[in-house]
Amino acid sequence: MGGRGPGDLWCSVDFLVIWLALPAIAAAAYSFLVIVAALRWRFHPPHPDSTFCPPVSILKPIHGRDPDFYTALLSHVTQDYPEFELIFGAANEQDPALADIERLRREYPGFPISLHIVTTSAPNAKTGVLAELARHARHPVLLINDSDIVVERGYLRAVTAPLASPKVGLVTCLYRARAKSLAAQAEALAIATEFAPSVLVARMLGNVEFALGSTMVCRAETLERIGGFTAIADYIADDYQLGRHITNLGLRVEFAPIVVETDLGSETFPEAFHRQVRWSRTIRMSRPGGYYGYIVTHATLWSLVALAAGQWWAAALAFGLRMAAALAVAGGLLKDRRSVRNFWMIPLRDLCGFVVWTLGAFGYHVVWRDRRLRLGAGGRIDAKT
Repeated sequence: MGGRGPGDLWCSVDFLVIWLALPAIAAAAYSFLVIVAALRWRFHPPHPDSTFCPPVSILKPIHGRDPDFYTALLSHVTQDYPEFELIFGAANEQDPALADIERLRREYPGFPISLHIVTTSAPNAKTGVLAELARHARHPVLLINDSDIVVERGYLRAVTAPLASPKVGLVTCLYRARAKSLAAQAEALAIATEFAPSVLVARMLGNVEFALGSTMVCRAETLERIGGFTAIADYIADDYQLGRHITNLGLRVEFAPIVVETDLGSETFPEAFHRQVRWSRTIRMSRPGGYYGYIVTHATLWSLVALAAGQWWAAALAFGLRMAAALAVAGGLLKDRRSVRNFWMIPLRDLCGFVVWTLGAFGYHVVWRDRRLRLGAGGRIDAKT
């Protein structure tokens, strides 16, 4: 029997080198989709009926005082909108955020603001609070957003208008992040150049069965049809589950043509790291197929692999499109000037993101709101430890 000659060995090595360039090519293709999705949004944004302004109940679950919390409250009270109310809920009557709510009441005495201290045994305490707040809502449309969200004056008109279509069951919107510390800036960069692009591609491909916690707007009767917030109280990713349950009714999730802003404050690197690992594990348990598919999005990593294999063209293609896609979303769509200024951090942030993704692929425990939780199939909260 004849052995393999040098030519056969060379062919096998050359074949391996080519294969090492394939992930970079796939990453480049993904970045190209991001650019197309961003351009579609920018030049063909959603144009809902802005004359549709139903009365709205804004439900605000509170857990601690976020940075610039009062600024976020003011941005809601001063909305240009015919009729709406603010309903706050907290599980702790000593919550430091309650002082700001009382201040808001004093400064806007004629505005409908209510506060409820809620005792709940729901595995997801946030949904337990929301279930109680929904019972106090007076209006047919419910809006839920995170307590630190700052919005523009036309926010309510933009996020309720898509509900003019009976085929729309839930409205959500993109967001950018403010940040003070370097760690928070790195996380804001990830939101603008990793998370938002993935959402845009999913939307363009018609694969949207989720909402974003930055804004969730639905009809009260639609919420009742899925069983209320009780139906998602066992899950950690309440925004994803709300979207999935509503799309299961045959309704669709729509994005409003507006970007809101969250505040990451002055968080440290350990705080940012643990939060990102929690997000990663939550996504993996909620949507495992989508989570493992994210491997193709790590363009900086695959560029380095291709470069090490001598495939510089694949490395340049993947890295160049990655950076172009980041600018298209952060600068052109989200108007996130800080992230654009931090453009130089993207390669390092990408590599750190791969570490987070790898850690998120293992383990079942997360720490959320001072509690250690074990996650089961579908992101269900199995136990508190």
